[in-house]
Amino acid sequence: MSKVTDPKFWILLVFLSTGTKFTQAQIQKPKAVSPIGVFDSGTGGLTVLEALLTIDEFNNLTGATGKDGIPDFQQEHFQYLADQANMPYGNYAAENKTPLLKEHILKNMRFLLGNSFLRQKKVKWELMPKESAKMLVLACNTATAFALADIRQFLKEENSEITVIGVIDAGVKAALQHQREKGRGAIGVFATAGTVASNGYPRTLIEMSAKLSMPEPIIVSQGGAGLAESIDRDWSYFVDTATRYRKEYKGPSIKNAQYKIDTTLMSIYRFNRTGNKLLCEYDDKGACQDIQLNDPENYVRYHLVSMLEKMRQNKMQLPMNTLILGCTHYPFMRPIIQQVLSELYDYQDKQGYRYRDYLAKEVALIDPSYETAKEAYQVLREKQLQHTGSKQQQDLFFITIPNKELAEIELQEDGWFTYGYKYGRKAGENKQYVKYVPFDKVNISAATYLRIEQALPAVYKDISRVVIRAGK
Repeated sequence: MSKVTDPKFWILLVFLSTGTKFTQAQIQKPKAVSPIGVFDSGTGGLTVLEALLTIDEFNNLTGATGKDGIPDFQQEHFQYLADQANMPYGNYAAENKTPLLKEHILKNMRFLLGNSFLRQKKVKWELMPKESAKMLVLACNTATAFALADIRQFLKEENSEITVIGVIDAGVKAALQHQREKGRGAIGVFATAGTVASNGYPRTLIEMSAKLSMPEPIIVSQGGAGLAESIDRDWSYFVDTATRYRKEYKGPSIKNAQYKIDTTLMSIYRFNRTGNKLLCEYDDKGACQDIQLNDPENYVRYHLVSMLEKMRQNKMQLPMNTLILGCTHYPFMRPIIQQVLSELYDYQDKQGYRYRDYLAKEVALIDPSYETAKEAYQVLREKQLQHTGSKQQQDLFFITIPNKELAEIELQEDGWFTYGYKYGRKAGENKQYVKYVPFDKVNISAATYLRIEQALPAVYKDISRVVIRAGK
């Protein structure tokens, strides 16, 4: 095994860069009273936490399948981590920085299994205690695709009893179950560019369908460059105050060779042009020479049209009736995704309905979050790690921010890493790029809290106890 594929090599880098030796004593034996750790590259993984907080699929006394009117995780508490400083994860593969991505993910694992975090008090940082997680949920498709096997292998070699659950298997199970119940169709995988590059979903779909004696699925994938980033307000893809074309922009455009906006499809995209949601570069005669997307809705529109056009060009044999939302950010956009699919089903040109050979009238949107929550419950019960007492601890919410004490860092106008610095770093440089701190009203925007309130009421209620109402 080469060092770049050896999980112990990556864990060693984590130890060096955090200045801590990760001993067997620190990988504590999981305790029923300990929290469940959940992490994602940003706020998208909160969709998984919402499922964990609200799911009722089992009898809590017997463990048997069946609702009992009591949330399955009612007595558990959680620690959520958003690796906001290092996101979007989907771009690391495209920038040939997969080793750096693995390093970030393993550092996050160490944080959730560790027993401290930082809190700022005036101008100083205080080291605060926290509990070590008894289970890890990788609420990030890209992290699952690239690092789940490494994390599991390392923990196995360390004889750790910590269980790590990823979201890809859960999404595939739900998609194949829908195909069994509703009939065979093409399965769409709508995910980050990194998750698509990993081939994690197609590989798992093919393997699992074979085990279930189902026909090999017809699969179409679309890397949603910029969508998760715009939801989390990444400067390179979306700035809500922007009023003009920006040189820092990295998303789809007329001039972007990889994610090209096709001007012949403008009537199909139906971009939302209100306010600053679509930005143009004008020539001296006032003609638009290039277009930039500046709203999550417009990213959805661009990528779903691109997916259907790909199906047309490849003359795919079955219409898509199942769409896996292969990024935990995407369920935030479920209503607009459903709306755009409906628009595309009804779109007509001179030849008739353009996409009806490739798109079913009803498309099931598969959110892996719920299936992930079911798997987590079953594992806790199997390992006898359920907390049987009343919930005594508050759920905690952490985020990574740039470590401004590291002199080399490069920050953009919004205070986060520049694109060049973020993807210009190298794995193994033994540096503390970020600090792990609680959510507050500075590192999470008011618009993001509003989206959470509208889409994830249980999570918002939790966050409001420790952040919003507290005025932090």
